[in-house]
Amino acid sequence: MQPVALDLLADVDPELGPWAAELAHLRACLLGSIGESAEALRGLQEASDAGAWWEEGILTEDDDLVTLQDLPAFQNLVALSRTRRITAQDPPLVEVPASSAGGVVVALHGAGQRARHAMRDWAGVLELGYALVGVESSQLMSPMYRTWPDPEAAREDIARALAQLPEELRGLPLIAAGFSAGGRAALDWALTGRPEPAAGVVVLAPAVRELPTEALAELSPAAVLIGTEDDLLEVVEKAAEKLTTFGVTIHRLPGLNHEIPADLPAQLRSLLPGSAT
Repeated sequence: MQPVALDLLADVDPELGPWAAELAHLRACLLGSIGESAEALRGLQEASDAGAWWEEGILTEDDDLVTLQDLPAFQNLVALSRTRRITAQDPPLVEVPASSAGGVVVALHGAGQRARHAMRDWAGVLELGYALVGVESSQLMSPMYRTWPDPEAAREDIARALAQLPEELRGLPLIAAGFSAGGRAALDWALTGRPEPAAGVVVLAPAVRELPTEALAELSPAAVLIGTEDDLLEVVEKAAEKLTTFGVTIHRLPGLNHEIPADLPAQLRSLLPGSAT
């Protein structure tokens, strides 16, 4: 499998140029996994020389790169990446339904995605009378790869987005939503009530880690959607008992992998009835 992947990475489409740092990291991990440490370091160094950088943890905590850790050249690369790392505080994306909104679905994108992907995936809520807000994570792991590793930073991103809501949406019930890593951050928000209370939560394939000891308040709706073929199903199942005690219902979608289901609008209709008017 690794040789095939390496061959593909050796002939990358020029249109993927903006993803050079991410592709170099992927290639380095593949090389490291088969013992090609020198080649792995060379690829990272070439990308770094061209301006690439990576969040320190994905260089120093990746098992595939363990043989590089004590090399002075690798340590220098890590130090340089540390100085280049940035955050980006982008405004939320907002769409409103044709009629007056009765609620606001605040959608958090998955790892490696952007707010525009959340707007695309959750657009079905507009027909149900909900406004849709796409929040963009400020946490970059590399120049193009955003995700939600730090719960406190995620709360700050959500708070910043809510502070920028149009006046007509302020005070409406908030529904936390998200996919994968964004689903985890949305679930954390809804259960803890931070940065501010949410009325409900609907998340798809959340990459659940640690859950709070108790939920702030009863949530409605309160649902986790997860495919039966999703690699994260086991993670969700381990958290199922605790989620159930919080009043969160788990909906297992037959045959679905780690992806947005084609019938998500119908799923949302059953969870978010058009009574939000």
